[in-house]
Amino acid sequence: MDIIALSIPIFLALLIIEAAWDAFKHKGLYNLGDSMANLGSGILDQGTGLFVNVLTFGAFLAVGAWADTWRPWTMPSGVATWVACFIAADFCYYWAHRWSHMVNLLWTGHVVHHQSENYNLSVALRQSSISKMLVFWVYWPLALVGFSGETFLAVMALNLVYQFWIHTELIEKMGPFELVFNTPSHHRVHHGRNPKYIDRNHAGVFIIWDRMFGTFKQEEERPQYGITTPLQSFNPVRAQVEPMWRLLTEAARMPGLLNKFRLLFAPPGWQPTSLGGFVPAPDIDPAHITFNPPRPRGTRYMLLARWIIVLAVSFSMLKSAPTLSMSAMGGIFLWVVLSLGLIGSSYDKGLNRWRFVGLLATDVALPWMPITTDAWLPGIIAGTALAIWTCYRLRLDASDTSDASDTSSKR
Repeated sequence: MDIIALSIPIFLALLIIEAAWDAFKHKGLYNLGDSMANLGSGILDQGTGLFVNVLTFGAFLAVGAWADTWRPWTMPSGVATWVACFIAADFCYYWAHRWSHMVNLLWTGHVVHHQSENYNLSVALRQSSISKMLVFWVYWPLALVGFSGETFLAVMALNLVYQFWIHTELIEKMGPFELVFNTPSHHRVHHGRNPKYIDRNHAGVFIIWDRMFGTFKQEEERPQYGITTPLQSFNPVRAQVEPMWRLLTEAARMPGLLNKFRLLFAPPGWQPTSLGGFVPAPDIDPAHITFNPPRPRGTRYMLLARWIIVLAVSFSMLKSAPTLSMSAMGGIFLWVVLSLGLIGSSYDKGLNRWRFVGLLATDVALPWMPITTDAWLPGIIAGTALAIWTCYRLRLDASDTSDASDTSSKR
């Protein structure tokens, strides 16, 4: 039973309810471009999982099989073992999460989850495509002590499901419950870029780990969300690639081979003393403008329609994965990556000739996605409709700015 797959419809339903409540109350928790980027990052994470989970989970099984040859005990089956594994896995998650904030190389994966300048349930689904490949080794002690791969997968899925609901501003503090468990209030602190909130509250389920190891911080004023160097983009592909590119570029410019190596494993902000030493997190700039480029309403709706089709294709790919060849999955995933990148860049910068040609190319390829045998005709209809709509929007995009209701705002 795939707990994450079963939970996705519930996640989306709760997300829609929160967004509807936000629209009704005019709280400004959501904007379209950010939400599409958040869920687009989740799509990329799930898509890469089809290819790399074999490696990460296979390594866990290999470690367990090696330990079986010398370990003098075996884990009994039963509820007690599941509970023990759940607690132990959350302890490992705390350290994987904490180290992902303390080591530049690991941060290049985890930073994706922190890039949004909003805080809502869609942020829970904003995940990195490479983070799982950077920290999977942290969970090997669970295999060494004898927890099975099946138990490990189940408890980690439950751990991630738990963390979904804590990404909201609609739930205030929760009294004594917060002494032991992670809550929206605790996790809002974790997503804050206020200097006093940075690198705090790394817990997954049990906030006791932060209390024990000195990383706990109570929520005081409302956090300012995001990262100290904002991404300034709603492109989920750029969100995944840019952090690693920035680190490698910084390493290339760093003087001395030893300094280049140290940079990879140093905390964010580290510099050698010859360059001035460690750079602390900056104070909140009251004049900061939240990234939210105004796009004509028709263009936004056209991009949303495309995004919904990408979402449908992605769900079909995940559902059909056991029956698809590796090359077929690779082709579909490449189409998803290109589509999300073009949608995101069009939202960031508007339609131009090259993005227009790219979008039309994805329209032409849509009917040929090898997911189901009966998708050809709907694919042609959808692709043709989107192509016509895109042509229309390209013609109007330059003049149709009066109805652009999304505007940038100060935070």
